[in-house]
Amino acid sequence: MKTNRDDLVPAFLPHDESSPVEWLIAEGPTDYDAALAFMEQRVAAIREGTARELVWLVEHPPLYTAGTSAKATDLLVSDRFPVYATGRGGEYTYHGPGQRVAYVMLDLKRRREDIRAFVTALEQWIISTLASFNVKGERREDRVGVWVMRPERPALPDGSPAEDKIAAIGIRLRKWVSFHGISINVEPELTHFDGIVPCGVRGHGVTSLVDLGLPVEMHDLDRALYESFETVFGAVQRPKQTP
Repeated sequence: MKTNRDDLVPAFLPHDESSPVEWLIAEGPTDYDAALAFMEQRVAAIREGTARELVWLVEHPPLYTAGTSAKATDLLVSDRFPVYATGRGGEYTYHGPGQRVAYVMLDLKRRREDIRAFVTALEQWIISTLASFNVKGERREDRVGVWVMRPERPALPDGSPAEDKIAAIGIRLRKWVSFHGISINVEPELTHFDGIVPCGVRGHGVTSLVDLGLPVEMHDLDRALYESFETVFGAVQRPKQTP
């Protein structure tokens, strides 16, 4: 019988708490190539046992990324922003100012070697974070990411209620160490998503916390992410700033 993701245990705690996850917050926009290079080095160091697991919070300048399942037809405007091919799972996504990207570098051998359960845990982290702002985030069996209902809008042509995506997930594993991660829309320019079919999903919109009428700033989201992380993934160090 097929397992529903809601039935998976969301906690992804380590077998021991001897090494808390490091937490870094980047100042200013982070170049995408530099972020990839940093993650490659850190993932190798985590596997070698010379560095701790890490959550790294960044903002990028406007850009599109293509995951391993990206379809050329889903890039609707090819010359609007730089497009980066990346080894993460998923399809096209947008990153830009006003969107928090959390790169999650965790050793699944310390936790559980189960990719599906790991994605569910990332979704649970996002859902718990959004709940801090009284936003009900929901997962969908046929779509990775986190969604919010929009009852104020007309139903879709098939009669289903309108809903928008507020957070995306795209990960990669190397020797059971994860990298890439999640993105949550705080106040990005939503029209920038028009240049792609976000995550290959047609017929649904994209929203943000500010679009939902919430006066949330980036530091508010960062605090909520930090406070929600421990329940799902275990002990974490105090946040530090990086250049």
